[in-house]
Amino acid sequence: MVTKLQRRTASRRKLQFLPTLSNTKSVKRSSIVLNVLLQCHKLKVKLEEIHREYQNLMTIRNQYFTLLKHIQVSKEVKVEKVGEEFVVKVSCNKGRDKLISILEAFEELGLNVVRARVNCSHFFAMEAIAVAQDQKTTDINDVTQAILMAIEKQGDEHIKDFRQVSKC
Repeated sequence: MVTKLQRRTASRRKLQFLPTLSNTKSVKRSSIVLNVLLQCHKLKVKLEEIHREYQNLMTIRNQYFTLLKHIQVSKEVKVEKVGEEFVVKVSCNKGRDKLISILEAFEELGLNVVRARVNCSHFFAMEAIAVAQDQKTTDINDVTQAILMAIEKQGDEHIKDFRQVSKC
């Protein structure tokens, strides 16, 4: 059988760790327990505050993405000729197969894409460097118009597809 004295010593051993955890200098058992409870309460309050802040940040993030979905990016096509290379910069709203239609326009003009960078996370953006296959002179305006028509054609096909689906 465990005696009272053995229980007390076991309890005191356990309580020896509490002052180090609670940063208290008190040796009274009740004071130590109160300090530990107070620290637990403070940690609980801090955790609730962090949780509220996280929820606010998630709400702001969701609102941001909702706004990005509704932002209408104007069509912008810039073409520059540097030496024999065409530097093409395109930005417009996201849509189906925009890259394919632009690359087909390059092919029709007889341009080879040497390097390209495409981003379509929130809107479609492309920077490309293209070189003419044969050394015929291709005008900057021709390239610009071909890309604009490719974007428009792709947009028109998307509207036709939407109309066909809505009729069904």
